[in-house]
Amino acid sequence: MSLPLSFRDAGAGDVDAVVALVESAYRGDVSRQGWTTEADFLDGRRTGADEVLASIERPRSRIVLAERGGVLLACAHVADEDGAGYFGMFSVQPGLQGSGIGKALLAEAERIVREEWRLPAMRMTVIDIRDELIAFYQRRGYRRTGIFKPFPYGDVRFGAPKRDDLRFEVLEKRMDSPA
Repeated sequence: MSLPLSFRDAGAGDVDAVVALVESAYRGDVSRQGWTTEADFLDGRRTGADEVLASIERPRSRIVLAERGGVLLACAHVADEDGAGYFGMFSVQPGLQGSGIGKALLAEAERIVREEWRLPAMRMTVIDIRDELIAFYQRRGYRRTGIFKPFPYGDVRFGAPKRDDLRFEVLEKRMDSPA
């Protein structure tokens, strides 16, 4: 019998582990073990210690860690932004993607937004060419809003694009009732 999945909020001592996890899920060859890789269209960093620490220290913002037996398996940033929950920095160890850990972490983030913060909706931005990822969220009740945001070309904090047609689409799910 495997140990249960547990959740906790990240602290300053978790910053390096969170950065390493996020980078492994989205960048470089190791990210290709999973299906969330952005390595085909983005190089460079995905996040940094400065951004992770700022997310931890900001009011009504937390990075939720999913662990099993004290081992970090996944993380996500959840925050109160403009009167709605924001979900981002969602990362699962590449070799464990598709095992249900991500679904459980997303449900925990939604619980925080719905039950603790009592916000009406959860929003996220997804690079709009990520059809498989958008479909994952749609199966969990998120809808495409048709609202697009430009990709921050030239800002190395978001990576080094390998193509010139990247943009974000806002997805949203109402939190009025459980999934």
